[in-house]
Amino acid sequence: MATLEDYKGLTPAWCPGCGNFAILKTFKDVMIELGIEPHQFTIVSGIGQSGKFPHYLRCNTFNGLHGRTLPVATGIRLTNHEMPVIAVAGDGDCYGEGGNHLIHAMRRNINVKLFVHDNQIYGLTKGQPSPTTMEGMITKNQPFGVMSEQLNPIALAVALDCSFVARGFAGDMEHLKFLMKSAIQHKGFTLLDILQPCVTFNKINTYEWYKQRVYHIEADYNPEDRINAFRKALEFGDRIPLGIIYKNNRPTFEERIPTINNSTLLKEYFNPVNLDKILEEFY
Repeated sequence: MATLEDYKGLTPAWCPGCGNFAILKTFKDVMIELGIEPHQFTIVSGIGQSGKFPHYLRCNTFNGLHGRTLPVATGIRLTNHEMPVIAVAGDGDCYGEGGNHLIHAMRRNINVKLFVHDNQIYGLTKGQPSPTTMEGMITKNQPFGVMSEQLNPIALAVALDCSFVARGFAGDMEHLKFLMKSAIQHKGFTLLDILQPCVTFNKINTYEWYKQRVYHIEADYNPEDRINAFRKALEFGDRIPLGIIYKNNRPTFEERIPTINNSTLLKEYFNPVNLDKILEEFY
């Protein structure tokens, strides 16, 4: 069985106090408790402080382009759907550059687990506003305050009938562990938005700011009620719900593709001669 030492990667270069440390520690604990070995899954990341996440682990890794995490994760799943694939991205990386890919990953219901490190700012590129930055917030390149309305990724996901939608908080690691486990064990595309303070560039959405507002969703809440889930998703401000906001059970994208019903593409026999014959048809 894997231990924390088995998951040890490079020494993190995040700022002291960054919420990413809690996400990293929680993720390691989750994989150990689920009995998943480092070689048994793949993490795909993009660009940003969140994009460094797999460098600080031992696992199969693909570090892609800014906003292009989900296309790579989709390709890996379709090549080998026996391999769990986890995508990690930041709010700018995923909701900004990668917004189009997010929409279609949810629509297709590819069985990828997406963990978004949402610090409501661009951390790696020094504090520009991201889609989740609060309206009016003054940043280095928005001296008059952010003029765009704040994106609500949870409401967007529920509206698009995403298979699993949840929100966690880096300052509540035990609850975050529950959400990560639930996301990994769910069949279908999962969006776990993790509120994660940036101690350097975001002086508004601090640990204390979140702690004054976040709360665990009520025990009798039904996450399969989509209409009620959308109402819950619209809560963000004085009260911010944490937990599984919405989930459904529908066929995954992989299950809809007949050529990989019985086996993975990875295991299919490939004969280059056949490819040559096909190419000849285009001469």
